Amino acid sequence: MDPTPLLRVRNLVKRFPIRSGVLSRVTDHVHAVDGVSLDIQAGETLGLVGESGCGKSTTGRCILRLIEPSAGEIWFEGRNVTHLDKRAHRALTRDMQIIFQDPFASLDPRMQVGRIIGEAMVIHRLARNARERQDRVVQLLETVGLHPDHLHRFPHEFSGGQRQRIGIARALAVNPKLIVCDEPVSALDVSIQAQVINLLEDLQQQLGLTYLFIAHDLSVVEHISTRVAVMYLGRIVEVAPSRALYTTPRHPYTEALLSAVPIPDPTVQRKRIVLKGDVPNPIQPPPGCHFHPRCPRAETRCRTETPVLRDMADGHQVACHFPN
Repeated sequence: MDPTPLLRVRNLVKRFPIRSGVLSRVTDHVHAVDGVSLDIQAGETLGLVGESGCGKSTTGRCILRLIEPSAGEIWFEGRNVTHLDKRAHRALTRDMQIIFQDPFASLDPRMQVGRIIGEAMVIHRLARNARERQDRVVQLLETVGLHPDHLHRFPHEFSGGQRQRIGIARALAVNPKLIVCDEPVSALDVSIQAQVINLLEDLQQQLGLTYLFIAHDLSVVEHISTRVAVMYLGRIVEVAPSRALYTTPRHPYTEALLSAVPIPDPTVQRKRIVLKGDVPNPIQPPPGCHFHPRCPRAETRCRTETPVLRDMADGHQVACHFPN
């Protein structure tokens, strides 16, 4: 494996200010992302999972700088891209694209599909003329399983699954190396989810793509991911190869998540782990380990000392003082 990852994130932090009063002064912050570090190798899929509100999508958008991070560093192909100027960042967007969660809100309803997909080619000057651009759009439509005639239609004429295929075609238009998939199937029916996941896997093999796949459905992530990172209240608590994480989870939060995944075989019994309490307030996260108020194994050390991701066996990393 190449020792230099395609993407390297170090100590990424994002805090959203809370303003109040007549003068709209900053009175506090929401700690959305709290020191996230991760690596993604070229050609792999890193699944990023966790409960709603844990900071998964914010992490993905900070990596693309759709949201400016508060602190930390982002390295792409060995180059620090954290503080690029506007022109350099625009060039970087050719290599880093996103597929949004909501296929109904992410497409401009006033634009025809051909223009939606071809817009990035105009911005980056990837086509010499309108004819060449249209030919490329037709090729992309066929690649994602849509008919060439669809380029003259508007988004409201398509189903949710078809709209998400349009979003995928738009992301592919600039030949990216990394695609952030921000819960791309969570708004779709289960049968359509499988089709979109299979399409993403086929495209990865054909085009050599690298994915950061953000989701809260662990069964979906297991199917598509090479490795999986588990996130809780703004922090990465466990990273492991997909099979290892699902068979031998080391962090108590990962164990609880996996115990809630339904098993289609009624003869298989799994002990359900019910966590006490609710997810803490991200405005005032708990000291030490963020998970300690709900952890069945928490001790005094967990309340005062923040655990760091440490290497275990077989590529497993766990941020826990008392891992399995």
